[in-house]
Amino acid sequence: MKTQFNLRAKDHILTSEGKRRFNEEHFSESAPRYDLATRLLSLGQDGHWKRQLAKGLPDIESPLCLDIACGTGDVTFLLADKYPNGEILGIDLTQNMIDLANQRNTRASVSFARQRMCRLDLADNSVDIITGSYAIRNAPVLGEALAEFQRVLKPGGYAVFLDFSKPASKLGQKIQYGILKFWGGLWGLVLHGNPQVHGYISESLRSFPEREELEKSFSAHGFSIESATSFFSGMTILYSLKSNHQPSKK
Repeated sequence: MKTQFNLRAKDHILTSEGKRRFNEEHFSESAPRYDLATRLLSLGQDGHWKRQLAKGLPDIESPLCLDIACGTGDVTFLLADKYPNGEILGIDLTQNMIDLANQRNTRASVSFARQRMCRLDLADNSVDIITGSYAIRNAPVLGEALAEFQRVLKPGGYAVFLDFSKPASKLGQKIQYGILKFWGGLWGLVLHGNPQVHGYISESLRSFPEREELEKSFSAHGFSIESATSFFSGMTILYSLKSNHQPSKK
């Protein structure tokens, strides 16, 4: 089935507005088969990685949890299972993802809303835990997103992110880009009749910071790294961060 999606990642993702537009159109297009795509792209490991994300979260009695770029709600629902007395909000850039998440939702403690991760409609110092799976790599401006996460997190709050990670060597990066371009493009073609739909992953990773630079950015925005767990021979990584910022004062 040929899609109407015709944007090329490399033509858009190097500017903040271009990246936002690309992501909105891309994820609107991929939403109906997104869950299947993530399973196929990860060789069935995606669910395990997300369960590990939830398993490593701290024990808090009734937290307010924010799941950014929530998609159809996989991690959002894992948060609800872990925190039965908590309040769980999943946000996404695209209405198609929000609609699918709402269709899956049977939990009173879970709600979904369309919001941008760089412009959160939440009060300062109000959130206990922020999670994101394959989220921060798609931030239009990573520094703006991290600053916004700090704004809404309570002092000592947690941010936990699962995403792709670059090898240290340039040769390793080149090999990784090639693998992801082929593998993502294959499933984009099979599922949507268009290799651009998932082939974008390699392009998004090219403009994403290398691990050392990324960790420096976390630190510069007031986060300390509690742990960093690699999966898939280092192709993906799970970061657990803690906020060190002071409460915002009005």
